[in-house]
Amino acid sequence: MSRLGSTVKNIYFGYLASIITLLLGFASRTVFIHALSVTYLGVNGLFTNILGVLSFAELGIGTAMNYSLYKPVAEKDTERVKSLMHFYKTSYRTIALVISLVGLAILPFLNYIVKDPGNIGNISIYYLIFLFNTVIGYFAKYKFSLVNAEQKNYIYSNINTVTTIVTVAAQIVILLVYKNFLVYLLVVAVVSLIQNVFINIYLNKKYPFLLEKNAKLLSKEELAPIRKNVIALIWHKIGEISVYQTDYIVISTFINVATVGVLSNYNLLIAGVSGFINIIFSSAISAFGNLVATEHEAKRYEVFKVYRFIAFWLYGFSAIAFYILLSPFVKLWIGKDMLIPDFVLLLIIVNYYMVGHRGCLNTIKSAAGVFDQDKYIALLQGVVNLVVSVVLVKLIGLPGVFIGTIVQGTLATIIKPIITYKIIFKISAYEYFLDGAKYAAIVVLSALICWVARGYVLQHITVLNFTIMMALVVIIPNTVFWLVFRKKVEYLILKSIVLTKTGGWKNG
Repeated sequence: MSRLGSTVKNIYFGYLASIITLLLGFASRTVFIHALSVTYLGVNGLFTNILGVLSFAELGIGTAMNYSLYKPVAEKDTERVKSLMHFYKTSYRTIALVISLVGLAILPFLNYIVKDPGNIGNISIYYLIFLFNTVIGYFAKYKFSLVNAEQKNYIYSNINTVTTIVTVAAQIVILLVYKNFLVYLLVVAVVSLIQNVFINIYLNKKYPFLLEKNAKLLSKEELAPIRKNVIALIWHKIGEISVYQTDYIVISTFINVATVGVLSNYNLLIAGVSGFINIIFSSAISAFGNLVATEHEAKRYEVFKVYRFIAFWLYGFSAIAFYILLSPFVKLWIGKDMLIPDFVLLLIIVNYYMVGHRGCLNTIKSAAGVFDQDKYIALLQGVVNLVVSVVLVKLIGLPGVFIGTIVQGTLATIIKPIITYKIIFKISAYEYFLDGAKYAAIVVLSALICWVARGYVLQHITVLNFTIMMALVVIIPNTVFWLVFRKKVEYLILKSIVLTKTGGWKNG
């Protein structure tokens, strides 16, 4: 199957999974809010963040292994693949042990992290269930690296979709009948255990050579590049965790856990909708890995520019939609008591656009194995985020947390393109910044038009007015984007791909 064909298939099943996950997640959250208090939502989000911090133990092995598998999979070097997978299995079992031990060590400090929990039951028991769900995944997770290297990400999407349907259906029944958070969490634990057993059986059957005991150990020479990438990714992991897995912890510690619950409703909607966009880029990682392994710089750059244009259009449009529509929707959905300040929402959306726009850059960077060259930037981002967020949350409250996130993101936006362009494309990043400024200006212009329109249409928030505003948000930004960029080369290539369905790169 061609790179484009594999990507399209991954996107198709990824979209199907996202639609189901979004609808079920929305239904589950609605029942959750009515059955339990917002504090439970905060605990749920907080523990997810804490376990995200513990994923530091992975030390970037997952990303490094994906990169290492691209070439042997493309060359059908089964013996090399067996050796790599044996190494990864051992590594991931060690990771599971480390996360278990560190996770247990955090138990005595939960009362300091969870501020104002109220009367919600035994927090330690809830936390241990979250820890179990995290650890159990590492016993099968490494095998999906082989699936991804073969550009068959849709396999994971399909398995995850079935699991999600079963889990959410059971959780909704539990909430409606028992209204019990503990039982709600136990359902996830049981389904996770069954899922991992099934994944092991399924992937062992699909790749029977994984069960063979004669895998050769990797030599020192073979381990050297993996070790180098893992060491570099340790720094990236520290930075990533300090940026993306600490906001809820800071908010819970310095404000209260209920605020985490309110924010989690917005994040559920943002993550659910943006998941559709992320699928395009996550589905393309393995295709980019194959592209980097087999094509020259000019071809890489041609494909990258089109993907970056897609990123601008989709993340720009969705950022505008989120800023204009999220709060009115939340008010209609669960009431005005669940709203966050408009300025806080603006900060969240600015960061969302920045992260999304960098997404395609991170995709090509990971596919090309560019980890070592910018490893210290990730650490700098993490330090800046934590320092600025903690200082500002004490001074100005909730907005300070997200200002810290934006400040650190600006560092990555400036520095990472320079490094990536020089290494992968062998050219200056001047064009990247020029296009980025144009894209951002058009997004701001479109957002301002929509913001003015919202002032007239949503003076009173009703379902009818919200529907009208939603239609305007679809029409206005996309029309402006089309008028400005309809003659741009990337748009014309993309248009050709969409119209022909088979794509402009018939051999790719």
